[in-house]
Amino acid sequence: MTGPDFSYERAAMDRGFARIAGVDEVGRGPLAGPVTACAVVLDMSRIPEGLNDSKKLSAKRRESLAEAILSCAEVSVASASVEEIDELNILRASHLAMERAVAGLLTPPDHCLIDGNLIPKGLTVSAEAIVKGDSKSVSISAASIVAKIRR
Repeated sequence: MTGPDFSYERAAMDRGFARIAGVDEVGRGPLAGPVTACAVVLDMSRIPEGLNDSKKLSAKRRESLAEAILSCAEVSVASASVEEIDELNILRASHLAMERAVAGLLTPPDHCLIDGNLIPKGLTVSAEAIVKGDSKSVSISAASIVAKIRR
């Protein structure tokens, strides 16, 4: 398989979770600016075709997919400011933005798929970290695309 699939979401559903949110952030690399995170709960019957790690997509394709995601999924975008990054450090600020994005969903998820190797400490729902999750999970790739577009 060349792109992300639904296997992590399916495994979580097999464990009894119904609402699965993919969570990713952008902005940890740049030297200046806020860090932006996104949480996406996809409608599994309407997953946009072509989801992938946002870094592997052209800007035009990201724009098109972001529109498709926003039209068929529940999406929350949040950020942590430059001041928060300076105060907390970039990793903690990234996690704070992720926590805010999850908290911003209209209906809380049962389980979160987090891009990376750590679960944010302040997350109040079940979660698992997936290294390179934006190229493995359709939910995380959707969050990756919207976060990059919104930043």
